[in-house]
Amino acid sequence: MPTYSALTTLEGEEAAEALADALEKMEPEPTGVGVFEIEDGSGLWEVGAYFLEAPSEAVLELLATAFGARPFALSELPEIDWVAKVRRELSPVEAGRFFVHGSHDADKVPEGRIALQIEATVAFGTGHHGTTLGCLRALDRLVDADFAPAKVADVGCGTAVLAMAAASVFPEALVIASDIDEVAVEVAEANVAINGLGGRVTCLEAAGFDHPRLAAEAPFDLVFANILKGPLIELAPDMAAHVAPGGGLAILSGLLVVQADSITKAYLAEGFELAAREDLGEWCCLVMRRP
Repeated sequence: MPTYSALTTLEGEEAAEALADALEKMEPEPTGVGVFEIEDGSGLWEVGAYFLEAPSEAVLELLATAFGARPFALSELPEIDWVAKVRRELSPVEAGRFFVHGSHDADKVPEGRIALQIEATVAFGTGHHGTTLGCLRALDRLVDADFAPAKVADVGCGTAVLAMAAASVFPEALVIASDIDEVAVEVAEANVAINGLGGRVTCLEAAGFDHPRLAAEAPFDLVFANILKGPLIELAPDMAAHVAPGGGLAILSGLLVVQADSITKAYLAEGFELAAREDLGEWCCLVMRRP
């Protein structure tokens, strides 16, 4: 069965959300509608809808006009098993001592590396993206510097690759992986089991630090937050409340190089210091220290 996508851009979050609400009322009803900020400083938002039947081009044109959006780009998507495709195309990732791979590359792990098996799924964080890679590289450098946290949290964990990496190098540490998305938590739990880390990584469904277990275990010596610019800035006060004073670290990513200064500023305002920064292409990873 073919899938149809309808994509447009317009200025302002409020208008974008209103257009998305209108799209959800279309007939045929879309299977999904998404609203995303285009994080290039343009102020534009992308609105997309997906349909199992071809939507009315006339209705899409009316909606674009009514909400001040650019004309919709309507496309018929090919029938592809995306998980199988990603499995075929993803090669292993090396980040210092870490070797992230799919099951199809389990026989390629170099001697002496810490292998983390991550399957291509609907959850983010296979290690191939510059943001996840940056976090793994930052963690690798911390291990080299003899950093030894007692408590670690991976907030917005996706596949839990960062939590599992931490559990692998800090065998005595308490490690908690949390995500706001129920499916991501299920994927995280599956990956933890696949990697033989059952009982070492606790997976929770939570928005940020909003969970009784996270509150009970705080403060954390190391927190990963590989999310997006907006949530990272919103999280800054809670991060200050949950990262241990006296040298606790927050590894932040999911941000573009052009966004790094504004995020750094938000964390400096909460009392953090910039400990390290690495740019990988257009993506950036920040390590913030709480003195």
